[in-house]
This record gives sequence, C-alpha cells and structure tokens, in this order.
Amino acid sequence: MLFALLLAATVIPDGQVFTCTPTRVWDGDGPIWCREGMHVRLAGVAAREMDGSCRPGQPCPEASALAARDALVNLLGGAQGRTSTGHILVDGPTMRCLSTGNARGNRTGAWCAAPSIGDLSCAMIRTGTVLRWDRYAQGRCRSR
Repeated sequence: MLFALLLAATVIPDGQVFTCTPTRVWDGDGPIWCREGMHVRLAGVAAREMDGSCRPGQPCPEASALAARDALVNLLGGAQGRTSTGHILVDGPTMRCLSTGNARGNRTGAWCAAPSIGDLSCAMIRTGTVLRWDRYAQGRCRSR
C-alpha cells in the first residue's frame, strides 16, 4: 500500500517511457489515473476546466468540460461508474506513454498511445472537444 501511495505522488521524469492502464478520468485533458500509480495530464491539448472556465493563457475550446471528459472516457472504453469525488471510472487499454515531465502537482505530462486509439492527445483533438495547445504540442497533432 505504501508503495502505491509513493507512486501516486511520483512525477515521471521528462523523456522517460512508461505504461499507464487508465482507471479514472477527471476531465478532457486529465488527469487520467493509472493503475500503475501515476496521474497523467495529456500533453499538447487544452480542455475547459470542470467548472466550465478556461485558464488564462491557454486555448479555450467551445466544447463544454463535460463533453470533453465524456469524449476521453469513450476513447478509453466507456464509463464503468463514478467515484464519490466525481472521477469517472474506466477500464481502459494499457497505453505506452512518453513523459514531458511535471504538469503541476503530482501529475505527469505525457504523450500516450494505445493500439486501438493511437495517440490519445491527437484523438482528443479529432473529437473537437479539446484544442491543440501549440506551446506544448511539440509539432504533433497537426491538421492534414
């Protein structure tokens, strides 16, 4: 149990590859809680906050926070329930992720991909519920 608590507080260093099996989702850009212990914030995208606001200095999509969260949940296989704190439970596929480092607090920013989804950040952009955040997109998820 202590090991799991330590992992939950761990931010994966920039450039490190890791796996994440999604168990919970908060909003359209994360965090995604991983069975392995970390919390992932999707790299290169911006979604509305759950209260409907957008943070200063970040892109502000037209889609609601609920629409973005639900799009992410659907990409990860659909809702399996809800926690008392409002997180949506998922039983998502194990993803291979590349850390972009600390994304505030105990969250790891990361580019994640799964065989049936491909790049999760780019898939979320294609849903129209999040926007590409050029400042952090590192040249990924460009329109064709």
